[in-house]
Amino acid sequence: MTPRKKALILPALGRAWLALVLVFLYAPILVMAAMSFNASPFYQLPFEFSTRWYQDMAGNAQILAASLRSVGIAVATTVIATALGTAASVGLFRYDFPGKRFLQVMLFPPIAIPWLIIGTAMLVFFFAIGIGRGTPAVLIGHVALALPYVIVTVTARLSSFDVTLEEAARSLGADGWTVLRRVTIPWIAPGIVAGALFAFAVSFDQFVVSYFLAKPGDSTLPVLIYTAIRKGFTPEINAISTIIIALSMGIMFLAARKARFGGGR
Repeated sequence: MTPRKKALILPALGRAWLALVLVFLYAPILVMAAMSFNASPFYQLPFEFSTRWYQDMAGNAQILAASLRSVGIAVATTVIATALGTAASVGLFRYDFPGKRFLQVMLFPPIAIPWLIIGTAMLVFFFAIGIGRGTPAVLIGHVALALPYVIVTVTARLSSFDVTLEEAARSLGADGWTVLRRVTIPWIAPGIVAGALFAFAVSFDQFVVSYFLAKPGDSTLPVLIYTAIRKGFTPEINAISTIIIALSMGIMFLAARKARFGGGR
């Protein structure tokens, strides 16, 4: 095979492989979204367009309450985990202190340990200290799981930060808060946004910890979906899932465009 043919075939194979990966990732989502508009509750074909399941979902108080509860917990988790994680990342980047390496290593076990074990441990711990099950326990558990993702993401952005920029700002009379607000944070903003997106996704999608720590009747949406599937699947789940995916992807694209992930011109 001549070099010219290789130069033509290899990019084509790469594009075909990328297309297959995208189909593998998004085909189930597209099928689910399409079936949410199918009038048949048993996915019968031919396809008959209907918004019946969205109307039923709008009148299902249980699904709406679980969705609002999940969004509220995810937003609170995102705010708390992003603030704490960014502060921790800046502290770990700027200062050296005894036990720093140990703390950095200990960030990874919550990511690697199965969530079933973490959920069980949290349940035992919260009952031992008197918190028990409920929304506060769920929120604390979600923040604990989201923090490592934020710290790792922001720290990765800080690794390319030039500390001489801060030194230059201080030499011009800027105090510590001004340097942080006008120099450091603008530089690490893409990492903060990415960490916040990770935190929201980890919290909103969290099933195991929510299942262990939520009170009966105060289920989050993943727990409600799991319970509904066990009792008998309903296409209303397709409808709410389609809305959530559309909103999540919209927020992701807006955040990526605002933060210019991957660089910009």
